[in-house]
Amino acid sequence: MIKNDKWIAEQAVAGMISPFVPRLVREVDEHPVLSFGLSSFGYDIRLSGKDFRIFKHIPGTVVDPKAFSERNVESQDLHEDEKGRYFILPSHSYGLGVALECLAVPEDISVLCIGKSTYARIGCIANLTPAEAGWRGHLTLEISNSSHADCRIYAEEGIVQLLFFEGEPCETSYDTRAGKYQDQAEEVTLPRI
Repeated sequence: MIKNDKWIAEQAVAGMISPFVPRLVREVDEHPVLSFGLSSFGYDIRLSGKDFRIFKHIPGTVVDPKAFSERNVESQDLHEDEKGRYFILPSHSYGLGVALECLAVPEDISVLCIGKSTYARIGCIANLTPAEAGWRGHLTLEISNSSHADCRIYAEEGIVQLLFFEGEPCETSYDTRAGKYQDQAEEVTLPRI
């Protein structure tokens, strides 16, 4: 069953989401923002301004998830103007960011992470793997720009909606099996094996 706003708020107060915003925010200091916070059946998390990296082509190399080289990604500068703080994701490129919020997923919950429609409508797709039962940390956010134009990706504003699904308690959670991406810090976590 998908969990509602009342349940999400109760669990957030108990430590599931930190920092937690108990309502959907669409404006900050009288400036419009990409919405974040609690909605009817989900929670919109924000992109942290601390770390954003894009993949770069290095002639003669192949990106290998079993032997990933940090040389294949480069950190991006955080820009700011009257519209907010943002990173630039070049056309037809792929970037990695990190969620501002820290999660602690209960043992009987799995979280689906879905990109916000505002970004999808400009060609930026957030492709995140689920946050499994018992997972903790700051989600690494995978963002693809499929458009022919460079795109702004706003920091401290909504980027992905989380949907919480309850199931029967599992025998082995992400925590009990010591998953390799447990307790991620507020920085991009690169592929591990």
